[in-house]
Amino acid sequence: MRLKIYQSYIYTQFTKKFLTISFIFFCAIVIVNFFEEIRFTEKYNTEIYYTIMLSLMNAPSLMFEIFPFIFLVCVKFFYLSLVDKEELAILNSNGISNFKIIIHLVALSGLLGIILLFFFYSFSSNLKSKYLDIKNRFSNSNQYLAVVNEDGLWIKEELDNSLYIIHAKEFDKNSLKSITITEADKYYNNRSTISAKSANIISKNWQLKNVLVLNDSGSRDNFKSYIYNSSFNGEIISNLFSNLNSLNIYELHKLSTNYLKIGYSNVDVKIHLNKIYSMPVFFMLMTILGFIIINKFKKIKSRFFVIIFGIFISVIVYYLNYFSSILGNKGALPIYLSVWAPLFILFLICNIGILKVNEN
Repeated sequence: MRLKIYQSYIYTQFTKKFLTISFIFFCAIVIVNFFEEIRFTEKYNTEIYYTIMLSLMNAPSLMFEIFPFIFLVCVKFFYLSLVDKEELAILNSNGISNFKIIIHLVALSGLLGIILLFFFYSFSSNLKSKYLDIKNRFSNSNQYLAVVNEDGLWIKEELDNSLYIIHAKEFDKNSLKSITITEADKYYNNRSTISAKSANIISKNWQLKNVLVLNDSGSRDNFKSYIYNSSFNGEIISNLFSNLNSLNIYELHKLSTNYLKIGYSNVDVKIHLNKIYSMPVFFMLMTILGFIIINKFKKIKSRFFVIIFGIFISVIVYYLNYFSSILGNKGALPIYLSVWAPLFILFLICNIGILKVNEN
């Protein structure tokens, strides 16, 4: 169906505003990241090239987090632009109400949201993954050396010139089950293998139970309990999997399945996936909210006030989502409710606001 002239104009102007404001936010994020990454380059004495590259690679992931607020700011400037050029009055006089304008903006926001979800998020997660890999190459803190796959939990660590490969079939907070620890030298020559039924890993001194130690000489020793000194504990291992922004949607679903196979909670992954899927809806609601706010304060000419008030509303919405996510992580709220309840509240607020706009 051929677009009407005013529809094409609304879509074009809003898209231009969105791209311009997104670029401004991107530049601001890169600058802030640059100063953050300087600390890393100073610590590991890397070249300035890495500071710039890491800043650029980390920026898209942060951009995706703030897109809802970009939409809110974007619609404000779009509305003010129509008012300044007296185009809003022209549209209204030709039978194009504010309600119709909102409908078109919401439709465009939803389309942009779907594009950002399936393309931009995959792009940003891949960059985030490479960003973490580069940092890991310079870090000596054994970070990012744990992985979960269909076979269980795998950990690689280097201690006292020895290499340890740890495999556990189940991982639940501060305990491991069905563990195998293989010790090798730096040339990967096997020294010993430790098998245990379970381990308490609340501290870095792991307490292994029902242990069999097989040395390279072939001797076998059995122990009811055994202490293995690691550089990891349950909290550190859990934190290694906390950066879900480095995984695309397919990898997140795969990780969720693998978590269940090893008995590890996949609540964080489910919440993260629901947040991603809810983003197009979030973008549309923030577009409506931004239009309602600017329409309410249309008589105020101060751009500074509009921006500050928009930031204030964005902070409230952010903490509402954050608090709800915490309740979901703690089990106080069901997973789906913790993500979608704040959006439902926002939807009700927007409905009331739309009715007011339509009355006007």
